[in-house]
Amino acid sequence: MTQTIEPATYEVHRGEVTPLVSESDLPATGHFIANQFTADAGRDRIDVVNPADGSVVSTVIVGTEEDVDRAVAAALAAQSDWARLVPKERAEILHRIADRVVDNADLLARLESANTGKPLPVSHDDIAQTIDTFRFMAGAARSTTSQAAATYSEGHLSVVLREPLGVIGVVTPWNYPLLMAAWKIAPILAAGNTMVIKPSEQTPLTTLKFAELVADLLPAGVFNVVTGRGSVVGSRLSGHPQIDMIALTGSVGSGKAVARSASESLKRVHLELGGKAPVVIFDDARLDEAASALRTAAFWNAGQECGAACRVLVHESVAARFTELLVEAVGSLVVGEPGGGETIEIGPMISEAHYDRVCGYLDRAREQGIRAAIGGTPLPGAGYFIAPTVFVDVPDGAECSREEIFGPVVTIETFTDEDDAIARANGTPYGLAASVWTENARRAHDVPSRLDFGTVWVNDHLVLASEVPWGGFKGSGYGRDLSIYALDDYSRTKHVMHNQQR
Repeated sequence: MTQTIEPATYEVHRGEVTPLVSESDLPATGHFIANQFTADAGRDRIDVVNPADGSVVSTVIVGTEEDVDRAVAAALAAQSDWARLVPKERAEILHRIADRVVDNADLLARLESANTGKPLPVSHDDIAQTIDTFRFMAGAARSTTSQAAATYSEGHLSVVLREPLGVIGVVTPWNYPLLMAAWKIAPILAAGNTMVIKPSEQTPLTTLKFAELVADLLPAGVFNVVTGRGSVVGSRLSGHPQIDMIALTGSVGSGKAVARSASESLKRVHLELGGKAPVVIFDDARLDEAASALRTAAFWNAGQECGAACRVLVHESVAARFTELLVEAVGSLVVGEPGGGETIEIGPMISEAHYDRVCGYLDRAREQGIRAAIGGTPLPGAGYFIAPTVFVDVPDGAECSREEIFGPVVTIETFTDEDDAIARANGTPYGLAASVWTENARRAHDVPSRLDFGTVWVNDHLVLASEVPWGGFKGSGYGRDLSIYALDDYSRTKHVMHNQQR
């Protein structure tokens, strides 16, 4: 597949002089407990950094175990009354929350971009999906289903009830701060639970702003936010004896730590972890469509996306042509600060530490003789920018094609045999997402059934909808976000049997 392709030269487009957010746009930075922000004078604090230029946007409190305990106590006090509301009442509150997000959509998008460095179109999409998540769960809360009440044992009527779990602890990641919070908040509240959420210490601003915006819509204690580090706040949430479930979106390492801690109290665990999504392109695929789709699906949010189309397995007969098309498409991506405007498509890595981690993968791939057809290097200047990269001639089992890089990096491998392609696609510890590209109708049905991933797209990648579940197998965790399956995860069934013999 070796070929010569003229590489693109990326320039980081810098923002305007006017900042994305003003001081008045920033949220209060205390913990949000029982609908009040805590006093924060004299507390240890964590810098919140803009990764596009390294400047400090704000600071938040370093949470303690005692802070978590106070938040859990508030959630416990509110849980019974919240659970007793009929679904219609909870649904109406969720719709009002969605309305409030609509009214503040531009502010939330600008705040998200200022904190994460992601392009404004990506942040606007996050906010739109946040709104839709609350709208969907408001409707789903009113239409939950259970097994029909009936006489299954002679003379006895069985009724299956669906109840809230109680208090749920949530830990959210830095790549989609508000959207991943919404994926948890909406079904948790819709099912009648109360909650305590710990946003990533790197990206807490939109979660805190959300709390500020909806404080008058929810009863005190139903929704609580504690900021801080996972080693303290997250650990206390997962081990707290009065929390009934812990839900985390994050790394495999974080998931293992949460599951271990939760096992002490046998609480339920919901984990949405990493991914290394294979993209299997057969010789009859529409290569131009695949390349165009991957331009977005591989590099959305600068590849800091657990479902990113980052590992291409392409039939050797069409590999050269597909590579040419993909490199051409990737070369047109616009890199820059979110303040550079709506044309920016690729932002920075979230932090200096993550930037160094991704650069390490690039360096090791180069040392192993793996060639970048485009990109392959960090970009000069302020901020944590890395050039969109496509590695070609990647051998089976190479580190860059096996491990989750979580950056703007795609690897291309070739295959000759369908069974081998499927085996190699499945040969990963992850099982979150994959895609298959073919015009053969029978293959389009058969191959997805043989792929061990929670979501498999056919002739597309990274298309999501609130009505369908999202979650993985194997090292990608368990439990489902979105859809009515999320409501199932955040509730429990109770069988009540009535002796009706007379």
